Amino acid sequence: MAKTARRHRKARERVEFFRRYDFAEAVQLALECAYARFDESVDVAIRLGVDPRRADQMVRGTVVLPNGTGKSVRVLAFAKGEKEKEALDAGADYAGADELIEKIKGGWLEFDKSVATPDMMGSVGKIGRILGPRGLMPNAKLGTVTFDLAKVVKEIKAGKIDFRVEKSGIVHATVGRVSFGMDKLLENIATFIDTIVRLKPAASKGTYIRGIAVSTTMGPGIKIDPANVKVLLS
Repeated sequence: MAKTARRHRKARERVEFFRRYDFAEAVQLALECAYARFDESVDVAIRLGVDPRRADQMVRGTVVLPNGTGKSVRVLAFAKGEKEKEALDAGADYAGADELIEKIKGGWLEFDKSVATPDMMGSVGKIGRILGPRGLMPNAKLGTVTFDLAKVVKEIKAGKIDFRVEKSGIVHATVGRVSFGMDKLLENIATFIDTIVRLKPAASKGTYIRGIAVSTTMGPGIKIDPANVKVLLS
């Protein structure tokens, strides 16, 4: 524990607290500050100029990161007949109908994402109180309620993530692993931020992106100058 504390302190000492780095500098510093013995995740947090309490300023969506997240995602598909087979052929870890619903009612939750065909949602709704609070409920707005299960399952397996702005106006996402290296991480970050920019609500006034920070699982947060977004996306 003492060694971990020393490593964390040394990592924090490398970061200039009041400085706003550009993207390349921030990512490179984050990688240099990663000290854990496992492959740490790299996360991005963005503070937006929106009021999430207002429906017309909600920022929510999905994005497929070009280099994935580095995490193996277990996908469950609620489907019947040919659609069940389609989901399994596309890479779903589990697929089925009433038998899976009963299994979940019994406490089984060994999956990370779920998708469903529209005709299954009446049955899936019965376990909404179990799936909803855990972020596991299929959602049409996020594209996880669809008859095109093959496409959705493949996207999730390839690195599709969903995000939603929090009450504090912060939206965050995991954009890869330390082992990805600079180029892949910057590409993922650019894709994520580009999506956030395109989702700017018409009702949002003033500065939209007010703050950005990048960090690893165990490392310190490194602040980025929002003015560099245009350079990143150019």
